[in-house]
Amino acid sequence: MKIRCHRWRLFLSLIILCTALLPATTHAEVKYSTYTKDSYNNQIWLQPAYFPLDVIGEDLYTTDPKQPNVKTPSPLRNPKDIFIDAKNEVYIVDTGNNRIVHMTEKGQLLRYLTLPESPLNKPEGIFVTKEGDIYIADTGNKRVIKLDKNGKMQTEFKRPDSKYIPATFVFDPAKVMVDERGFLYIAVHGGYEGIVLLDPKGKFQGFFGANKTALSPLDALKRMLYTKKMYANEVAKRPETINSVATDKNGYIYTVTGGMAKSDQLKKLNIKGNNLLRSSNKTFGEVVPGDVPIGPITSGPQLIDVAVDQSGNMIVVDSQFKYISHYDASGNLLYFWGGASAVGSSQVGLLKSPVALDVNARNELFVLDDQENIVQVFRLSEFGQKVDQANQQTLAGYYEDSEKSWQDVLRMNAQFTPAIMGLAQAAFTKEQYEEAKKLFKEAGNQEGYSDAFWQIRMKWLQQNFSWIASLLLFSGILYMLINKWTSKSRFRDKWRNRRRIHHSFLMNFKHVFYMMKHPIDGFIAIRYEGKGSYLSAIIILLCVYASLVIKRLVTSFSFDSSIHVDIYSIFTQFFIVWIAWVIANYLVSSIYRGEGRFRDIFIGSAYALVPYMVIGIPLAFISNIMTMSESTIYHYVAQGMIVWIGLLIFWKIQWIHNYSVGETALNIVFTLCTMLVIGVLIFITTGLTNDLASLIYEMYQEVILR
Repeated sequence: MKIRCHRWRLFLSLIILCTALLPATTHAEVKYSTYTKDSYNNQIWLQPAYFPLDVIGEDLYTTDPKQPNVKTPSPLRNPKDIFIDAKNEVYIVDTGNNRIVHMTEKGQLLRYLTLPESPLNKPEGIFVTKEGDIYIADTGNKRVIKLDKNGKMQTEFKRPDSKYIPATFVFDPAKVMVDERGFLYIAVHGGYEGIVLLDPKGKFQGFFGANKTALSPLDALKRMLYTKKMYANEVAKRPETINSVATDKNGYIYTVTGGMAKSDQLKKLNIKGNNLLRSSNKTFGEVVPGDVPIGPITSGPQLIDVAVDQSGNMIVVDSQFKYISHYDASGNLLYFWGGASAVGSSQVGLLKSPVALDVNARNELFVLDDQENIVQVFRLSEFGQKVDQANQQTLAGYYEDSEKSWQDVLRMNAQFTPAIMGLAQAAFTKEQYEEAKKLFKEAGNQEGYSDAFWQIRMKWLQQNFSWIASLLLFSGILYMLINKWTSKSRFRDKWRNRRRIHHSFLMNFKHVFYMMKHPIDGFIAIRYEGKGSYLSAIIILLCVYASLVIKRLVTSFSFDSSIHVDIYSIFTQFFIVWIAWVIANYLVSSIYRGEGRFRDIFIGSAYALVPYMVIGIPLAFISNIMTMSESTIYHYVAQGMIVWIGLLIFWKIQWIHNYSVGETALNIVFTLCTMLVIGVLIFITTGLTNDLASLIYEMYQEVILR
């Protein structure tokens, strides 16, 4: 009995010990979800990459010099910026209290910086150098000030005096950053000219990293049609103002701008001001689709701040949807997480009004919330650490070393696209090209897929070149011999004098190929000689539809990244557009002096699409032996096919309706406008019909229930 009791005590002791150790290895369930997107823009759920670690800045206090033992609460009020220095100490710009709060990384108060000799007025930005010099964007006083590490003011930078600065320019510093040379980069409220660049002595060096003005198609049309006087009366459009500026250990400069296209909100600039992320054609600022409002005006992400961690990853926060997105040094999305906290409550990990963020030397993330007046601290999870480790090895070119790390990541989440991409690069480095090609396709990387196929093709050609060359040589010799031996044979005489086919359907179908060689004569024959038929036109349309489907199914991944082929959608779109074209062209031609009948338009419009069938299908098959290095040839042929179809349609309208060149061009324009009107009418009619049906059904239900 005593032995049994001893065993139970030992068992309970082990349970208690395991429970005590559990918090060291696991975390409580977070209140937010983490996501990523694959190369096809599908959203993928991930396990948390960051866990909430702490909340700091909520227990600040002041003391009365006369009563040092009495502490008076002094919480943050409307803070606007946060900075982590080289010693991992935290600086918070407490805008509402006109002070800088200096704390340890654990949130213990070290001091307040208030500058009694020259008080701060609504400061909004801060930067601390490695030497401990403190730069503050003192917005209300329209200046930037430099303090030494003891908090004593050394220099004051006010509006620079330069002929290159517009007279209307207002110097309201919002954020400040200082590079290794001591040059100041100042983001200014309303400064559409860009970041103000000053040398260490405050001399103006120019504007840096300015955004471009976003012009709509309507603005471009106004520029074309308006006179200078008319255009001068328009409200001037200005570039968006830069919200924040940051730097990394390599000297790159990062800016974020809300209200712009997603591809331009985040920029990584070199010393010349060139955006290193622009050429990649990426988008920045991620949201969960359900968070995007549905309506006539949809507001996109509004990036408010950017930070760069020790690995060079870019972290941005969105003030609109409260999401934090992480991108590697090349601008590739790693993951995004967060979301808005519920109204009327505070939830750890969720955000009310994020305004700034920064990271310390351990890659812990500090997010400042100016509505909650706190700083939330997050730590990388095991998953996040694995991703960061593997990604750094990949970016450094150590593809084989990264393979094990990426495999560990995939064991945690098999759909994580960066891991699949990392394994593909590792396989390519080890010359496992078949495996690399498969992984590149799974990751959605067309360039990598093409490079792997190029290596496979080159290896195959090297192994089989001798017999391919021999086969071509002997085939050529055999063809010449057969041609010589049969030049006077009866068989060739019979083939030359074979009976011509006179079946009407086959003759109409044959006319298609005659029209491709002689388009003008072919269309004239349709109009005046009755060539062609409805049956042959319908068969050609079905063949063109089949060509569209085959092209989507067969084209190499190097030239078409689509993975899902919706046959019904292709059918609907193709036939709706084609039928709308035929009807619109007939209506316009009937009014606009056209001589063609509906039959002629129907048949001619179908026959004009034959090049898609003749060229599109072979091109789709040939693309499977091509790589992106031959993309010029592929696109040249594909565009040539479209031009050919366009010319056939033009000649069809011109010669069937007996138009001049100018009349033909006008007919095409009017036809396209008519198609647009028909589409709008169908949309309105469908909507009204649905509303009427709903009204009748509701009236019926009301009568039945009563």
